[in-house]
Amino acid sequence: MVRSMTGFGQASRSIAGYTVQIDVKSVNHRYCEVQVRMPREWLKYEDLLKRAVQQEIKRGRIDVFVTVEKQTDAAGSMEIDWPLADAYRQAAEQLKVRFGLEGSLTVQDFLRIPELITMQETAAIPDEEAEQVWKACINDALKQLIRMRESEGGHLAADTTQRVETMASLLEQARILCPQSVQEYALKLRSRIQELIQQPVIDEVRLATEVAIFADRANVDEELTRLQSHFQQCRQLLQSAEPIGRKFDFLVQEMNREVNTIGSKANHAGLTALVVEMKAELEKMREQIQNIE
Repeated sequence: MVRSMTGFGQASRSIAGYTVQIDVKSVNHRYCEVQVRMPREWLKYEDLLKRAVQQEIKRGRIDVFVTVEKQTDAAGSMEIDWPLADAYRQAAEQLKVRFGLEGSLTVQDFLRIPELITMQETAAIPDEEAEQVWKACINDALKQLIRMRESEGGHLAADTTQRVETMASLLEQARILCPQSVQEYALKLRSRIQELIQQPVIDEVRLATEVAIFADRANVDEELTRLQSHFQQCRQLLQSAEPIGRKFDFLVQEMNREVNTIGSKANHAGLTALVVEMKAELEKMREQIQNIE
């Protein structure tokens, strides 16, 4: 199935009291380039995300954005350092006795004691389990991305197929005009030679040979045959399950070369008009395939 290189996917998972959200965006690129942006404290999973993307995507620039937020219902528990609190209270009593002081400790006084109260974070899950959660999250995001790329790829394939068939129709018209073009070229050449030599009698054998040589140079049968072969290859590529973008780009270059050759050899107004139409279709096709994976 033909895939576009443009798409977007998103997925989220819960892990160790946090909500992880992964956004994946892809655009055109000559190769497969993956960029991951995530919080520093989670960077140990960056390579895992890159490998997951590279297994599914063969071409394009893929940006992976990771956001991590602590869940409100996973705040952990408050822990009081009771030995520390007892030590402060005992020290306060000793100060009162030793120096004859008055007063007593209040809750506010205890709250000012450094590290008396600490928050216990939610217990971390094992690395193996965490990796499975990260893999599931990135895979879900990639599934959405791929669905979008395949949907757009279907439209690109339909448009490209239509243009290939349009060019194939133009090729058949060119086949019809080709013999006529050669005959007209030979007649014009013969007439021109007679005018140049200005003789009532000429060497018919030599003239026929020269006419045949130049007429052969004007023949575009080989270029038309190669174009037909390229069209067939295009149809096969559009049915392929593998990424076809680079191969298709090469084929368009080859087709453009053949069409240019026909244009340079054609000495016929009808053929020249067909060449112009073919080049217009090729240019539109080239623009489309720049977004095919």
